[in-house]
Amino acid sequence: MAKVYREILGGWARGFRFVLLASMVVMMLAVSACGSGGNSAGSSAGEADKAEAAGSGNSAKTSVPSVLNYGFIGANKLNLPGGAEGWGFYKGIIQEELKKHGITEVKLTSFPNGPDQTESLISGRLDFGSLGDTPAIIAYAGGAKTRLIGQGSAHTVGYIIGKKDGPKTVKDLQGKTIATQKGSFMHRYLVGLLKQEGVTDYKLVHMLIPDATAALARGDIDATTNTGVQAVKQISDGYPALDDASKHPDLLGSSVTVVSEDYLAKFPDFPKIWNEAREKALADLKQHQDEYYKFLAEIGNTTPDIVKQVSPIEDLKDTAFTDDGLSLLEGTKNFLVEEKLAKKDFNISDWQLK
Repeated sequence: MAKVYREILGGWARGFRFVLLASMVVMMLAVSACGSGGNSAGSSAGEADKAEAAGSGNSAKTSVPSVLNYGFIGANKLNLPGGAEGWGFYKGIIQEELKKHGITEVKLTSFPNGPDQTESLISGRLDFGSLGDTPAIIAYAGGAKTRLIGQGSAHTVGYIIGKKDGPKTVKDLQGKTIATQKGSFMHRYLVGLLKQEGVTDYKLVHMLIPDATAALARGDIDATTNTGVQAVKQISDGYPALDDASKHPDLLGSSVTVVSEDYLAKFPDFPKIWNEAREKALADLKQHQDEYYKFLAEIGNTTPDIVKQVSPIEDLKDTAFTDDGLSLLEGTKNFLVEEKLAKKDFNISDWQLK
């Protein structure tokens, strides 16, 4: 019996050793497999990370909308603005630069005045635009989520034109009816000038330039504001020029470019890209000055000699911002706040995106 028991116990021990050995082999294989699998998974994860990073990079690049919506002031047959911006679009310089960043189409929309353009910018129909400083400031002070990215010119001249056989001086506007595009830089110039001249009793009516021109011809109003080629044409037609802003440097207007914060969220580098493209267009423009003035004449339906007079190349700024331009902008903002044309005061530097 004891012998049988010893044989059973010995067999059991041999079996246990076999099972233990087999288990150890299995465990070693499992560990090896896990190690190999871990490396494989790590490799896959690394590749996935790389792919995700690459995909993320592509996504960042393709997240820039392929269509850019730009607004400007002044309808014309070419549907282009003036200045370096217009020249850049006309010659394809800006489009070429923007294509490098995924923008394959630029849609340009003209507006009769700044307030209409800022409304489209606020509503999201535009991504950015160039317009007079006054409507841009009024909109920002009223809560528009825009950022200032450039000031293309700081020498926009407004005119006050009287009716024939009507007022001869600014002081003669006491008790008279004057038309202007409310919310425009001409509005700011007019109100500022009347205040300086002590004219306090007058009636101000809102009219777009074509309507005001017709109303002045009919004698329905005593005077109107105007600018550029249209003002020169009125004067040449015999309407008296009562004043112009070139005599009052603090009342000059400037052209600014603003972009919506929504678009900036999609393309944070846009201000830098845009200003570099504009500067490239300006450099080219200066190499083709006669051609540029012919381009402006076609836009304004006039002659190169007249556009040289009202829109000289020297007025165009070489950089996004200049000290004199920002000083003029600050003065305009302060005036608008003081006259309660702008809802609240703010720091230009908070609006400006350098």
